[in-house]
Amino acid sequence: MKTRNILQDIYGQINLPLDGLDELTLTGHEPVLPSSFKVGTAAQTAIALSALAANEVWYQRSGRRQAIACGMRHAAVEFRSERYMRIDGGPTPELWDKIAGTYQTADGRWLRLHTNFPHHRDGVLDILGCDYAREAVAEALSQWTGQAFEDAAADRGLVATMMRTEAEWRAHPQGRALDQQPLISIERIGDAPARPLAAAARPLSGVRVLDLTRIIAGPVCGRTLAAHGADVMGVTAPHLPFVAALVTDAGRGKLSAQLDLNTDDGRANLENLVGAADIFVQGYRPGGIARWGFSPDEVAAINPGIIYVSLSAYGHEGPWAQRRGYDSLVQTASGINHGEAEAMGQDSPQALPCQALDHASGYFMAAAAMATLARRAKEGGSWHIRVSLARTGRWLQSLGRVADGFDCADPGLKAVLDLTEQTGSGFGRLTAVRHAAQMSDTPCHWARPAMPLGSHQPIWP
Repeated sequence: MKTRNILQDIYGQINLPLDGLDELTLTGHEPVLPSSFKVGTAAQTAIALSALAANEVWYQRSGRRQAIACGMRHAAVEFRSERYMRIDGGPTPELWDKIAGTYQTADGRWLRLHTNFPHHRDGVLDILGCDYAREAVAEALSQWTGQAFEDAAADRGLVATMMRTEAEWRAHPQGRALDQQPLISIERIGDAPARPLAAAARPLSGVRVLDLTRIIAGPVCGRTLAAHGADVMGVTAPHLPFVAALVTDAGRGKLSAQLDLNTDDGRANLENLVGAADIFVQGYRPGGIARWGFSPDEVAAINPGIIYVSLSAYGHEGPWAQRRGYDSLVQTASGINHGEAEAMGQDSPQALPCQALDHASGYFMAAAAMATLARRAKEGGSWHIRVSLARTGRWLQSLGRVADGFDCADPGLKAVLDLTEQTGSGFGRLTAVRHAAQMSDTPCHWARPAMPLGSHQPIWP
């Protein structure tokens, strides 16, 4: 299936008019990254969708649409932007903890551990009762069955998944629950007057976005909105762990504030920010942020007309809805790692050449937020958008496979320098991938440099 046809399938879910597709030019073909899955098609689809949604907002503000182009190679490279980011020409950023990755268990199954955050790492080591070394972890896990350790980790709120085939995942209760959930869910959760969009220099000029997410998918959503001119404020807390390279890469275009929601002042400051926001993005487990008073309904009560975007790992319904998860773990649980391994003639889990579920979900979130912004301009209302990594994974699997996918070279930084730009940042001179969507009238760019966490006060400019 070609990208344009895939886009048509998604258009109705986010309420975009099909005539907007007339302005789109797509170039390139599979494979662009070494994979048996259509990761290039997925990247081109997701990034083009976000640009088309931005164009619809632009149409609301200007009365005209503009030409859009999106090349598959550039889109695929942006889907692994964190791998290419460099500071002052330095070394490749470290993205993984030393014991993260895959291990075989006593019953011959494979497990993937995600230990990038210290509390997740320490929890795994506590269950296993072993030293912080790959050899020690491998030996300890060889005494467990895959299912037993996956369950033990989940019971402790940790992040580990057993590799399944796609058929096993489809038969799993959570896999079946995903069948009942759309790729992108948009629900009206309250009434509010229409908010017409005034003429402006860029599609999202003056639009205020609160970004309460970490790692890749949610931050990519915020970075995409910033690329179209939004005032995006990333909000984290001083005590929360982070991955430095991801903060830098996904922080382009954003303000960065810190609030502790465990304090009265932190909650009061966030409530003040919500009151003047247009879009609220959060990546807590379903229902998790409600303990601080910022559920969709509560945020809509503070600010009727808000567009509330929720990201989850495994979807908002089903027995795994409350489980923590990351792209790599969802790939393992859902049959994607098994599918890649099978295509390579390997037994051990094989990851996609990019965090495709994260990146695609981030662009889907941004696209839905912008499409709903255009809708709110005419219809009003408060809205809740839901996207999950696992449902995005199901979508990727539905696109089909690439027979000669591994014939493609894995491009290093030198091979993609033509797609990068150099800018200043709060970390040093930044080399990073440009945005893959090209807009004829309002070129995508980040007006603010990436800055260390907490560089700005929690006050709208």
